[in-house]
Amino acid sequence: MGTGTAGGQSATTGLAGAASPIARVVLEVSPAHLDRPFDYLVPDGMGSLARPGVRVRVRFAGQDVDGFVLERRDTSDHTGRLSPLIRVVSPERVLTPDVARLARAVADRYLGTMPDVLRLAVPPRHAATEAAAPLQGGPEAPTGGGSQPWEAYPAGAAFLARLRRGEAPRAVWAALPGASHWAQALAEACEATLDSGRGAVVVLPDRRDVDALDRALATRLGPGRHARLEADLGPAERYRAFLACLRGQVRVAIGTRSAAYAPIADLGLVAIWDDGDDSHAEQRAPYPHSREVLLLRAGQAGAAALIGGWTISAEGASLIGRGWARPIEADRTVRRRAWARVSAVPDRDDEGGPSGVRLPSQAWRAVQSGLESGPVLIQVPRAGYLPALACATCRRPARCPHCSGPLQLDGPGRLGCRWCGRTVLDWSCPHCRGHAVRARRVGAERTREELGRAFPGMPVVVSRPDRELPLIDERPAIVVATPGVEPVAGAGYAAAVLLDGDLLLAREDVRADEDALRRWSAAVALVRSGEAGGRAVVVVSDAAAPAVQALVRGDPRGFAERLLAERTAADLPPARTLITLEGERSAAAALLEAAVSAEGWPEVDRLGPIVIESEPPPAEVDVLPVDEPVVRWVLRLQPSDLPAAARCLRAALVARSARRERASVRVRVDPPTPV
Repeated sequence: MGTGTAGGQSATTGLAGAASPIARVVLEVSPAHLDRPFDYLVPDGMGSLARPGVRVRVRFAGQDVDGFVLERRDTSDHTGRLSPLIRVVSPERVLTPDVARLARAVADRYLGTMPDVLRLAVPPRHAATEAAAPLQGGPEAPTGGGSQPWEAYPAGAAFLARLRRGEAPRAVWAALPGASHWAQALAEACEATLDSGRGAVVVLPDRRDVDALDRALATRLGPGRHARLEADLGPAERYRAFLACLRGQVRVAIGTRSAAYAPIADLGLVAIWDDGDDSHAEQRAPYPHSREVLLLRAGQAGAAALIGGWTISAEGASLIGRGWARPIEADRTVRRRAWARVSAVPDRDDEGGPSGVRLPSQAWRAVQSGLESGPVLIQVPRAGYLPALACATCRRPARCPHCSGPLQLDGPGRLGCRWCGRTVLDWSCPHCRGHAVRARRVGAERTREELGRAFPGMPVVVSRPDRELPLIDERPAIVVATPGVEPVAGAGYAAAVLLDGDLLLAREDVRADEDALRRWSAAVALVRSGEAGGRAVVVVSDAAAPAVQALVRGDPRGFAERLLAERTAADLPPARTLITLEGERSAAAALLEAAVSAEGWPEVDRLGPIVIESEPPPAEVDVLPVDEPVVRWVLRLQPSDLPAAARCLRAALVARSARRERASVRVRVDPPTPV
């Protein structure tokens, strides 16, 4: 660890006789070569305030910067003169030792810096909230009671019993369907953890899932027993929830990605719901995935871990296969009774549905039959009207004549550009001179129009991702939704149709099959089972596709094991770890060569470089020129070799940062979309 700043008093002569007069501080600065603690003298009058974990202001490189005190020390390794702390920003110890250790581990794994991780872990200070009287917690003990959802799983009772005994079981859980079943199960797991005197952290993909678990916890534990940590709450409310966890007023924290770092003391359980959702991948450096953050934290804290979802991800199957976790799933007979019956039909069948409707006859009959007893869900992969168009003659993508952007149908007979926003009149294909367009993909709005014509007089509701979800009761209605924004029906949907399945499966993404099954299963989970009066679910896709077969059979674990075997054979995650380097050609090559030449570099497959191709931006958008093409290298290695490769790459990044190289290189470990 490096230490020291210029100026101030000598480390050996300053504040003689004071108790631990040296504060080791991590600075909130981004350059990689500054990702190390620095030592500062604690002036008279700050000794009782500058405790480990508090925010401080210091002088560094001629500027005042913020930081956190990591520890107090009697001596410093720095041989020069040390500067004093300027001030203690707040006496609140917002960085706990456990979170500091986790932040360091996450930064090391993902080749980032500790300050970047701390920006994700510790919310900005809200002084008024911090100064306000502390919130009163809930009752001293959990209220208990309610349903017993884990009884539906053979291994569920044993898992809860171990949590109550203070042990650390680790499980991968394939949940049974039901709008609230999964949330009630997570709430019961949190209750069992509280019974052992420990706390729990649960990370969920989005606000809708947080709302569901929030209601389940309030019902099972009583009000005031848990906190929500989300960026959408606003600065004051988010900081209030953070302080409630920090001060021990609550022992359960739930929320989106940042909740993985919640300062819960005596942590006994970390859980993640729907770990395959791409919302769990952080979009800011160093791009950690919530699942991996929680697994690191479970290892450090000796806590239990629960990875749950309607399906099992390939990473979950890998944890089971290595013996790190045990599976929790219902018996096949129970699964068959709980899930709605699913059948698959091709995109076009011989009979066809009503004229002007893109529903195969079996799907159309499922909708018609379902409407006799309640609402029917129609899942469409894309929002909008006709989000992608092609020439009807040569089938090439339809482009804007002004900026070459992709065209879309904004309404009946109206073409518009997705880049420049212009309305395009009298469009002509530059390749074949055709004037007609056809849909490459059909959006939710166009689907609503078609269904409205096919079922006149029937309400057709569109659930949009940019609006509040509509309320769906038990009355017959057609609900059109894109994946992830399906509203919950009061008594469940009577039937469902999953359109354009082949479109989901044809995505150029190694996770396309896994993601398709996850999205379909989330929709099917909202449909009543046959025993509860449900009719059927029809997926419009190739029935021979493995993901479709897994959906029809209700076999998430078998499908996950197949995915894992395929990825192992193809040397893809999670069997192998991938590291991508993206930047200007010479800069990326120099970084890679510096890492390869470092001592301890493991055996790594180097793939590339390839020039990163993307659609040209609109003509009106100014783009900074680059001196060289931007390329991508892909490094493929054994997961056990990641620490050694990370050390070498980190050293190369630190050297580049210290030299203040102009061109940047972005390094990502196991990106969500590796190919």
